[in-house]
Amino acid sequence: MALPSPRDPAELRATLTDWLSEKVGEPVELGEPGGAPASGFSNETILIDAVWDDGEGSGPVIHGLVLRVQPTDHAVFPDGRFDAQHRVMAALGAHTDVPVPQLRWFEDDPTVLGSPFMVMGRVDGEAPSDTPPYSTEGWLKDAGPEVQSAVWGRGLDAMSAVHGADWRALDLADLDPVPDGGSRLCARVEEMAAMLQWASPDVRQAVPEAGLAWLRDNQPPDIDDPALCWGDSRIGNQLFAGRQAAATVRVAAVLDWEMVHVGDPVQDLGWFTWMDHTLSAGLEQPRLPGFPPTGATLERWEAATGRSAAHHRWAEILAGVGFAVVMVRLTALLKGSELFPPESDFERSNMGCVALERALADLDVHPSDMER
Repeated sequence: MALPSPRDPAELRATLTDWLSEKVGEPVELGEPGGAPASGFSNETILIDAVWDDGEGSGPVIHGLVLRVQPTDHAVFPDGRFDAQHRVMAALGAHTDVPVPQLRWFEDDPTVLGSPFMVMGRVDGEAPSDTPPYSTEGWLKDAGPEVQSAVWGRGLDAMSAVHGADWRALDLADLDPVPDGGSRLCARVEEMAAMLQWASPDVRQAVPEAGLAWLRDNQPPDIDDPALCWGDSRIGNQLFAGRQAAATVRVAAVLDWEMVHVGDPVQDLGWFTWMDHTLSAGLEQPRLPGFPPTGATLERWEAATGRSAAHHRWAEILAGVGFAVVMVRLTALLKGSELFPPESDFERSNMGCVALERALADLDVHPSDMER
């Protein structure tokens, strides 16, 4: 689900034509800007085809480009860490095997498009869809169990590669929430609590509040060797190529780094499995038949990273709270854009809150107690 772009297409095309021509030092011909993909709603995404002469003797060449524009009024996160996203992708692309899009330019002058933006090369691949959810229809559901299994396993492996990156050597130490000491897990929980207050300052949200209380009461000990954590770790934020057969499936790009941080990477594992649970059980849908059971997923991650998944269930509840908070904020944005009526209860009835409330009930935690 994506918010509609307020931009005038003709004006946007003229602005980008001038800007790109200056960047490449050649006249640029631009196609019609395209809209957002089927997954994600936390960034404004603009797809364009730009034609210019690279000077290599072959004449004008078509360049498929993707622009990600830093959100302002319609921000899903209070701090999308836009500059950090670019630095992380640049570092991973240059020094690791984590597949990320080719970064072309970063524009920090907000006068061009009203906000800073980055330009990336378009990647030949497709993400499993959020809208409609891949558990209900789309290329992944139609692909069959063998391809589904390959997508899950190789997506998990690409996430595991993030956890193996040397974040200190990559000059990403500023992503550590407690550089002077303290609990990174506690910092993560309190960051989500602060985001909930920002997303819903005037109305209590009993489901994520109950989840936050449980997380505080059951927080596991911090680990001594933190890792780079992707944050929004799920197959819906990965582009897959070679989808015709299981043997050729590969992750072409890992996307969406708004939640990147340094911490216990079991958080990413919890988000990875929880989001699939939300997009299936949260919608009363079965998981795709090719996806392995949770135990096999945990074993594969442990083997790939050399780390323990002992606190995976806590990390899943953390993910459930985080996604519920995102949905609270998204509901406010949709109401503000008049896409949802003011009386909508989507902040409580969405799949994320439904799945979290059920998981909390299994732990004998009941959000109705928060409302008394």
